Amino acid sequence: MFILKRKDVEISSIQHPKREQQIPILTYQAQTFRLISVYGAKQGEEAKAFWRDLTDHRGKVCVLLEEPDRYSVWGKVRLEQLGTEAGLDTRVIPYTQACLLLLQTVYIDVEDLLGGRQAGLFQKEIAGIFKQWHFPQAETPEAVKQLLTVDPLTSLQVPPWEEHHLITLLQELYRLGKEYFGNANFAEGVRDILQDMPAAEQTQFMEWLNQSPLGKLWR
Repeated sequence: MFILKRKDVEISSIQHPKREQQIPILTYQAQTFRLISVYGAKQGEEAKAFWRDLTDHRGKVCVLLEEPDRYSVWGKVRLEQLGTEAGLDTRVIPYTQACLLLLQTVYIDVEDLLGGRQAGLFQKEIAGIFKQWHFPQAETPEAVKQLLTVDPLTSLQVPPWEEHHLITLLQELYRLGKEYFGNANFAEGVRDILQDMPAAEQTQFMEWLNQSPLGKLWR
């Protein structure tokens, strides 16, 4: 739809109807958009590819915001819709669990194959990503350690992340994995990693994954 600059838009936030957190909202020409995905300053081509996929192939009304330090993709939403998204919370929880399983698998592989020192560095980099992109309940070293080690399928404290957090996590995790292992083999066999999840939730997650360019990275 549009590629916009920061001066073209107004960005604010509103209270999530079901959680104690704020939802970023972009306003452009009396239209409102909700954050879908965030990219770093050097990921302009990836951001544009994701934006084009949403607009050209999936019929979404989206804007791409270009800023000096990042790119972000926003999808059109009516503010009154946010209070009626009853299915959103229940759907995102298993997506979050699946993403945490992928994160933990990569972390374990780093520790097993590259050693404790590299695992420590990996943990610091993940903590930096959580901080940079404002992931809820991932602000302290203790919280990061828990996210890397506690089974998300048995934990009652799945973090209240939104879909844009999950997309950012998988993007950054793929980038880190390639840096540490030198190839993308770690991103193959996603279903095997998720085998302890209920089959229906596995299928829902894979469908969600494959609806975005992430499906070309994680297979």
